[in-house]
Amino acid sequence: MLLTLDSATPLVTVALHDGTDVVAELVADRPMKHGEQLAPLIEAAMAQVGIVRQDLTAIGVGVGPGPFTGLRVGLVTARTLGYVLEVPVYGVCSLDVLAVEAADTGTLPAGTEEFLVATDARRKEVYLASYDGNGVRLDDPVVVKPAAAASGLPVVGEGALLYPEHFPTSVGPTRPSAGWLAQVVTDERAELLDPEPMYLRRPDAVAPGERKQVS
Repeated sequence: MLLTLDSATPLVTVALHDGTDVVAELVADRPMKHGEQLAPLIEAAMAQVGIVRQDLTAIGVGVGPGPFTGLRVGLVTARTLGYVLEVPVYGVCSLDVLAVEAADTGTLPAGTEEFLVATDARRKEVYLASYDGNGVRLDDPVVVKPAAAASGLPVVGEGALLYPEHFPTSVGPTRPSAGWLAQVVTDERAELLDPEPMYLRRPDAVAPGERKQVS
């Protein structure tokens, strides 16, 4: 049984995949409560399916890009479970998950050859990457001001909803789904990465520098 989780957005999402299909998927009901809600969501998903942790055979986790604190909670949880259960842990770019879902569910306009995925990076910026019509990433994700990346291409993700003046062609989905993350890992629809965070910018909290000597 594959457990997947993503904590790159304000709402944590968890899913279970039995090798054939997604058998459970849960989304947190309160935003920005990653540390409080992730473990209970995992337990609730397993209880719903009737399994225990020892039944898990692999872990999949969204590596972002996303805010430092949220990503850290998800990745630490995934790595800890993988270590304790001695199962592999696969990381996937959260933007890739959105792209595959958009390509596979028919939400893109007919004949789309290229589209963008833009998610909220806060500070009036977005995380952005471009994809071909099949959901294959064409370039590395960047963090950028919406005005600098304005486009008439179809745009998947919350960024298009937040900045419609720069991304007028908004299409769903808006946030990565753990269920689709499970599909991506199972079918290897995107690059499987080490479970390391994709921040794209330095965390707000930094270690203090050396103290200056008082003369």
